[in-house]
Amino acid sequence: MHIAEIALSLLVVVIIVVSLLSNVVVLICFLYNTEIRKQVPGLFILNLTFCNLLLTSSNMPLTVVGLVSKGHPGGQGFCQFIGFLDTFLTTNSMLSMAALSIDRWVAVVFPLSYHSRIRHRDAVLAVTYAWVHSLAFSIVAACLSWVGYHQPYASCTLCNVRASAVKTGFAVYTLALHSLTFLLVLVVLCVTYLKVLKVARFHCKRIDVITMQTLVLLVDIHPSVRQRCLEEQRKRRRRATRKISTFIGTFVVCFTPYVLTRVVELFVVVPISPYWGVLCKTLAYSKAACDPFVYSLLRHQYRKTCGDIINRFLKRGSRHVSVSLTTVKGPMLQGQQAIPSS
Repeated sequence: MHIAEIALSLLVVVIIVVSLLSNVVVLICFLYNTEIRKQVPGLFILNLTFCNLLLTSSNMPLTVVGLVSKGHPGGQGFCQFIGFLDTFLTTNSMLSMAALSIDRWVAVVFPLSYHSRIRHRDAVLAVTYAWVHSLAFSIVAACLSWVGYHQPYASCTLCNVRASAVKTGFAVYTLALHSLTFLLVLVVLCVTYLKVLKVARFHCKRIDVITMQTLVLLVDIHPSVRQRCLEEQRKRRRRATRKISTFIGTFVVCFTPYVLTRVVELFVVVPISPYWGVLCKTLAYSKAACDPFVYSLLRHQYRKTCGDIINRFLKRGSRHVSVSLTTVKGPMLQGQQAIPSS
């Protein structure tokens, strides 16, 4: 193996470990905290976590095997099933991100009517649509034998093995898939989150005006306190911009190289470099490791739940140790009492 192949293999392994641990933590928080389960976004996060865990445990290890062995991992039927999962899980996870962005937009823009606009029934319908949408594209690709082992990506994914016969059909299918998943979700993310940012900046501006009016009235206020208030205003504005940039930026950075490469591959005769293909696929995989932090673990509710779970285990451990010490000390004290004093 070349150094580049070793580095890419190690990178995929790191992504597998981080994705498994982080998504399992999100799942544990969801099962542990009743409030998270009651919230409508919890259903979208559960669906996204399910897709990420299944993608991490099925497709990613086979990419490592393909890089190491430089060959076909498993039989043809098995590879077609993994390719089916690749299309289904990636499409489903993208649509879950779009649903989360719409939910956040309604919560920020229409806070008073949020619970009447977004209900659990609506969330179930959105998740059902995501599954039907993903299954439709995946089943079409599987039935037309458009999934298999693709050497430039070292993975079982979309691959036109009958290029001379149905090249046009495969090109139309690929463009439709990426237009109705990646492009559609990107437009939804940009529209909803930019509107959320606009509303957040408007509220920050109102708070800033009230703060400045208060500072003007407080003539005797110390300059350091005034400076601290102004610095807090700037931090608040930067925090809102940073969150929105994270939501959109991670999606663009992780998926854009892979999608553009697959589209260019349809019209350019020059073969894709294996290193570039695997790197693009690895970036797409890395979204499964980013999602738990972007949508869940950095939020206060999930951090508090993780802290509660850790404290509960620590208390159990300390209680077990104290019980063990009591069990050991009991016979020792009885033995000491049985010894007659001289």
